[in-house]
Amino acid sequence: MEPDSQSARVPSEAPPDVPNDRRYAAHLERNRRVWDRWSDWYGMSERDFEPIREATIDRLELEEGDRVLDVGCGPGVNFEHIRHKIGTEGRLAGVDYSPGMVENARERVDRHGWANVEVRRADATTVDFDERFDAAVATLSLGVMPDARRTLENVRRLLVPGGPLALVDVRPAPSGPVRLLNPVIWRFFRWYANWNPDNDVLESGRAVFEECELVETAVAGTAYAAVCRTAGPRDAE
Repeated sequence: MEPDSQSARVPSEAPPDVPNDRRYAAHLERNRRVWDRWSDWYGMSERDFEPIREATIDRLELEEGDRVLDVGCGPGVNFEHIRHKIGTEGRLAGVDYSPGMVENARERVDRHGWANVEVRRADATTVDFDERFDAAVATLSLGVMPDARRTLENVRRLLVPGGPLALVDVRPAPSGPVRLLNPVIWRFFRWYANWNPDNDVLESGRAVFEECELVETAVAGTAYAAVCRTAGPRDAE
């Protein structure tokens, strides 16, 4: 992927303001507590969702030297797969709000000696970088954000024109008899992950990006993957 050199250096839009909303702040703080609690017990989720995570990342068609943003990176479960594609000349930046997750992600980076991987503790809705990214990844993170749409708007701002986003998330069953279990599913998501029922991640993606295609579902549709992208130079390639 060869982005325009000017747009790759400095985002043209100013970073968003920090949300001044008590409900937003309360949800963000609950996220910190919940994911700090699970930061040392993430192995099951890492293994169970690995196939759909990696298959969705593969759809980005990353190349050596690409810059990739991992939104809500957790303990860095996507790092090795992404870095294998972007090589030592690429750049990977992971963002997470949980100090425990950030600590584990940095330990993973140090353990492997990945000099081109950065992990930053920040709110993904307002985080800013000096350069734009060629692609972004958000796996099992947007659904627990205080405001998925505002997060996606910031991700779009940080992407080069035409830059894709691979997302994997969960939801109550959209159809079929499993819908009868949705009240139980909802409560489990809320307890386990501080899942935010006000977020509709897929519809938010379709509102923010020019394209947002559902590419895979699993577990009766409660897990899904999508690839979103903005219009830009790559459309002409």
